[in-house]
Amino acid sequence: MSTKNKILDAAELLFADKGFNGTSLREITSQAEVNLAAVNYHFGSKKELIKAVMSRYMDELSPNLERALQSVCAKEAPTLTEVFTAFVEPLLSLNEYRESGTSNFLQLLGRGYTDSQGFLRWFLTTEYPNVISGFVEAVHKAYPELTPEEMFWRLHFTMGTVVFTMSSSDALLDIAKNDYDEDTDISGVIRHVIPYIAAGVAAPLN
Repeated sequence: MSTKNKILDAAELLFADKGFNGTSLREITSQAEVNLAAVNYHFGSKKELIKAVMSRYMDELSPNLERALQSVCAKEAPTLTEVFTAFVEPLLSLNEYRESGTSNFLQLLGRGYTDSQGFLRWFLTTEYPNVISGFVEAVHKAYPELTPEEMFWRLHFTMGTVVFTMSSSDALLDIAKNDYDEDTDISGVIRHVIPYIAAGVAAPLN
């Protein structure tokens, strides 16, 4: 494995587990068994390393997600459940790309919000604008009465729900097994949350 990929793999696991703010470059270099100069050589800074970790997933995810959203938008009257269901297969395909890829990516995405990494949100929206625009278009087609302001709030609350759910997914899986004897996995968690967030976005306007 190349030095660059060693650094990326170590950073991904540590960022997902401890957060961007809670992970030092020294911890990453120790995990990757490389020196700090290697990080500076390949990435230049911690911010650029964070972007590179996210880009590995987004480069894989975005084409599949764009196609799924385009398929929804092609329907005459899609439902919000269909809009959010469009995310399922592209997200689950990340498990084929990397081991535990779906869970790792969603945890990393959540860290971008809970760790106040504003530059990361800017990076994702500018580097992968078709994902955002496709999603907004699909939501608007499913619920055309939704104003831009109300859409902002509801999608913000949706992201909060998804981030919290995925950041505590291991605990949720344990509770489902211990309390309800339900054997499920990350795909089950995603399918459980979709009707909830779709109903929230679909709530009547005041």
